Amino acid sequence: MNMETSQAGMGNTVMCLLTDPEGTNLGSAMYIPQTAGPLQLTQLVNKFLNNEEMLPYSFYVSDEELLVPVGTYLEKNKVSVEKVLTIVYQQQAVFRIRPVNRCSQTIAGHAEAVLCVSFSPDGKQLASGSGDTTVRLWDLNTETPLFTCKGHRNWVLSIAWSPDGKHLVSGSKSGEICCWNPKKGELDGSPLTGHKKWITGISWEPVHLSSPCRRFVTSSKDGDARIWDVTLKKSLICLSGHTLAVTCVKWGGDGIIYTGSQDCTIKMWETTQGKLIRELKGHGHWVNSLALSTEYVLRTGAFDHTGRQYSPNEEMKKALERYNQTKGDSPERLVSGSDDFTMFLWEPSVSKQPKKRLTGHQQLVNHVYFSPDGKWIASASFDRSVRLWNGVTGQFVTAFRGHVGPVYQVSWSADSRLLLSGSKDSTLKIWEIRTKTLKQDLPGHADEVFAVDWSPDGEKVVSGGKDKVLKLWKG
Repeated sequence: MNMETSQAGMGNTVMCLLTDPEGTNLGSAMYIPQTAGPLQLTQLVNKFLNNEEMLPYSFYVSDEELLVPVGTYLEKNKVSVEKVLTIVYQQQAVFRIRPVNRCSQTIAGHAEAVLCVSFSPDGKQLASGSGDTTVRLWDLNTETPLFTCKGHRNWVLSIAWSPDGKHLVSGSKSGEICCWNPKKGELDGSPLTGHKKWITGISWEPVHLSSPCRRFVTSSKDGDARIWDVTLKKSLICLSGHTLAVTCVKWGGDGIIYTGSQDCTIKMWETTQGKLIRELKGHGHWVNSLALSTEYVLRTGAFDHTGRQYSPNEEMKKALERYNQTKGDSPERLVSGSDDFTMFLWEPSVSKQPKKRLTGHQQLVNHVYFSPDGKWIASASFDRSVRLWNGVTGQFVTAFRGHVGPVYQVSWSADSRLLLSGSKDSTLKIWEIRTKTLKQDLPGHADEVFAVDWSPDGEKVVSGGKDKVLKLWKG
């Protein structure tokens, strides 16, 4: 045995091929020592890519993270040294987010269930919408209520911050839209009318396409989506074409609007005249949720972990830079979750055929969400599980089990290392991606948790639900 170990130490090598997540090779196959682990591979990749400063990378062999020297991996998994070992490298976030583990504040204020929560793009402000018809803004420094925004006639079902942080828009069960000034907590003009039934989703035009932010799109149970201008206070274009309720809407980074509907289709629209570009078909039941691989940068615009402020011109430049960095050379990807228990991964700019069908859930898929780096997809289902998929290939990675009720919503930490889920079982759970295990169980709510959000700066988590309170969680 000793002889073998000393031989291994003498420099046994293995033939490796480094590729990026898209499958593009970094140079050709090469011999590396079996003693090389993630640290040596990181140095190698930085050298090959001529990076000016050392960037952190993680490495994967057949979708499993490589955390040990290559030789140890080969031995443990009984892989032949004769074969070329393909190692996928993936750049990691330069910063680390602490897992939240305690409830720092429980804030009462809403008179009915909290239905939606959202942090502002810079993570400094927090908004919530409730069954009591109000939108509330909260002071995150003192962890107390700041403004109560009155203007809706019915439950507030959806809220969305503009990616420059200057506007907050909310939609209600009666179909009206309210625009708020988040600095003052006041209604900006009168409510916008046009939709005949309740609002199911709101999405802003990305700041790298237009700054300051003006246009946003809403989807409704009435079968239409509408593009509005927050400055002109009116509906610019009505996107009609779906035959049943539109359940979700996303404004993509390439300037295309995606709508998902109960008519089982996803439609793509251009935004100058509202023309239908393409239809994505495949689902056998309602489409419930859509997510884009670039969603995190679209949501945060020019705001990053450094917290710098920019003028509108610089803001557009910075946002574009961040968008391009996240997108890389590959097309923007879309994932859809449905009542047919399945999901589809699409590259809509390339093909109207899905890239992959993601099966495994045993109940309807309620919410889908890409990690900020686009490497993972998380899905929440009524089968009580959260599933993790490869965000590039759509390959199944693992199922997180622990909730004892339907899982309503998921949210990612800014560094893509942790995943948060909220459930009907009244708990929040934090899952660690690297180890694929439950990192933290967060009980505390007295009833179902409808909405969760992890602040873009990674500092805090918010949750709200049937017990009418907001809970703030910290690390």
